[in-house]
Amino acid sequence: MLVVETIGKIRRYFFVEGKKIKQISRELRISRNTVRAVIRSGATAHSYKREDPPCPKIGDFKERLDTLLKEDKKRPKRRRLTAQRVYELLQAEGYEGAYDSIQRYVKKWRHQEASALDQVYIPLKFAPGEAYQFDWSHESVILSGIAQTVKVAHFRLSHSRMFFVVAYPREKQEMVFDAHNRAFKFFGGTCKRGIYDNLKAVVDRVLRGKERRFNDRFLQMCSHYLIEPVACTPASGWEKGQVEKQVKNIREWLFTPRPRFASFDELNAWLLDQCTKICQKRRHPEYKDRTIREVFQEEKSSLIPATTPFQGYIDTECRVSSTSLIRYDRNHYSVESKVAGATATVRASADRIKVISKGEVIADHPRQFGRNKVSYDPWHYLDVLERKPGALRNGAPFQGWALPESLCRVRAYLADRPGGDREFVDILCAAREHGLALAEKICSKAVADGVIRGEIILNMIARDLDPPPIDSAAVPTSLRLTIEPIADCSRYDTLREEVLHGTA
Repeated sequence: MLVVETIGKIRRYFFVEGKKIKQISRELRISRNTVRAVIRSGATAHSYKREDPPCPKIGDFKERLDTLLKEDKKRPKRRRLTAQRVYELLQAEGYEGAYDSIQRYVKKWRHQEASALDQVYIPLKFAPGEAYQFDWSHESVILSGIAQTVKVAHFRLSHSRMFFVVAYPREKQEMVFDAHNRAFKFFGGTCKRGIYDNLKAVVDRVLRGKERRFNDRFLQMCSHYLIEPVACTPASGWEKGQVEKQVKNIREWLFTPRPRFASFDELNAWLLDQCTKICQKRRHPEYKDRTIREVFQEEKSSLIPATTPFQGYIDTECRVSSTSLIRYDRNHYSVESKVAGATATVRASADRIKVISKGEVIADHPRQFGRNKVSYDPWHYLDVLERKPGALRNGAPFQGWALPESLCRVRAYLADRPGGDREFVDILCAAREHGLALAEKICSKAVADGVIRGEIILNMIARDLDPPPIDSAAVPTSLRLTIEPIADCSRYDTLREEVLHGTA
């Protein structure tokens, strides 16, 4: 097929420069018939449309083929016949033609039968407080100087178009719960229905039609907020088209170019502020005389009040290692050494990791993200230190231990004394029993007085906790003094002078 540029050259050579067809053919290396056709047609562009080849072999099977395809159209997409299967069925009935003829006929028939109605969507309208839509998106940001992809949860009230977004490092179920708590706090309530994709955190199994087997923990959250969950038909994003469009808009408005922040807390604070500002200035797509924020203020009275947040955690059974660590989400966390080797429950939320054993919380850490990170709490290993005080020097949990300044000075001083490690461990045990504030106060006094010894500090702590009582009941009432005597030491000076005088 000739390109437009070549056709233009042929026309200029012939009509402007007066070249012969034979010369043009030789220069452009094109057949004379092609050059002649371009000159005679007067066209400035050339296109080729293939005509449908005849299918004489189909003949009497055309009616049967149409019947098969009409019946097949009524079936679900996953159960429809392929062109190869249609060809095999016709062969069994005596068809002797080629497969290519059947394939072309099936393709043409299905293209013609594809109704334009399949591409037409009905505009949706929602009453105030009727529904909200939820979706995830993956966005690129720079956190602490490192470019990374974050997962952003999107909420949109279907009536007022008020929206809320929040970012997380993961797209897990506990993040879904935390996002709902934040969104409903921001909106001041929730709607009667929630419209979702078929997320793994939401739907365990997709059944026929609109039927779904929802996740039990997700259903507990819906019950807490009095929400009826609704899952979209697979590959039917138009059923929650508002939030789908919001994903594109938010990417353009807030994540292009990539924003820079020091942490997720700073990023989410900025996103929260932007949600409010954008909704205050953008017009509502239906009520164009009002902003989204103004329509939302009217809708707020129709929302279901959300009084208390849902306890959105995930429980997982795990085994505590011999180093008193548990593993969750590719990171490690320390627990009380008394449960080493036993089984415990990890309660993971969006920002905390709690470990529970026999109904008691034995560890509580900020959640770590990434891989192979270890979060230590040195107090978890104090029982082990009582038996192995030497581990205080090189034990991994005690490196960079952020103790109060006075305790750090006592630790540094005792480290140079024989048995100083054991003395400091005894001080730590007293601090665990009686409070770190008291131990800090006593250690500050010991440092100021220059008496940094383990037994002295423990004695000072004991005296502060239990000062000697004054037993006033031991003196009879009749013998108690009514006037406090005043100490007069001048008589001792007199006696001293007399003694000196006698000596002289």
